[in-house]
Amino acid sequence: MSNTTEAQVIDEHIVEIVSDSGEGAQKCGQTFATIGAKMGNGIWTVEIIPAEIQPPARSPAGASGNRIRVGSKYMTNMGNEADLVVAFNEQVLYSRIANGAYKDGTVVLLENKWAEDPQEEIREAYAAAVKEFREHGLIVHELNFENECLKIVDNARKGKNMFVLGMLSRIYSRDPEKGLAEIHNTFSHKGEKVIKPNQDLYDAGYAFARDNLDYHYEIPLLHRRYRQADDGVQRQHRTWSGRDGLGYGHGLHVPHHPGHLRLSLYC
Repeated sequence: MSNTTEAQVIDEHIVEIVSDSGEGAQKCGQTFATIGAKMGNGIWTVEIIPAEIQPPARSPAGASGNRIRVGSKYMTNMGNEADLVVAFNEQVLYSRIANGAYKDGTVVLLENKWAEDPQEEIREAYAAAVKEFREHGLIVHELNFENECLKIVDNARKGKNMFVLGMLSRIYSRDPEKGLAEIHNTFSHKGEKVIKPNQDLYDAGYAFARDNLDYHYEIPLLHRRYRQADDGVQRQHRTWSGRDGLGYGHGLHVPHHPGHLRLSLYC
């Protein structure tokens, strides 16, 4: 049954998607940021880079992903603690916690397939981590993304990121048509055999969040908030990466650590 919870209007949120290296969390975050920028929000993103070149799976050192600050005004930095996190396993959260990335009340949407893993060591590590996270004030929701993805593709590791993209699109009232179009643009060079399942995963994630999660936000768009104050001047909305901005000679503040910057600008 669909959840018809009315969207809560907020000025901004900081979102993180974190996974093992190679699971597509960075691609998910970049695409989510691009959709928001093209819709008209202010965006700032920073990539989460693994601490090791080839880290083992399910290790704190292997945390890979993206932080996205999305708001109804121009974003000039990555912000402080995250409001909502999607994690593909529990271990990758430890390094983010150690870096002070989360706060009391941060919502964590956590893949829970590890609770029933064949290896007892993994099951115990998962249970201990969830208990610890909750004791430290994180609001943890255990969700089985894996099973939902396996309804569409044979290998969830190669599609879970688009499922999560659909979830985030519903949670933050992103235009699903823009989401599907962005997936088409991303995979257009690989043909319909790749585009279609990724779009199906996006739709499934959107429906999953709609039907199972109470989190539903709307972040007013920049052009809706500022256009009336422009004295009738129509401004063109452009989405630039940090590299684009530097190429045009604009001075952009870049975070202290390695990261990807994407801005939503008016000019």
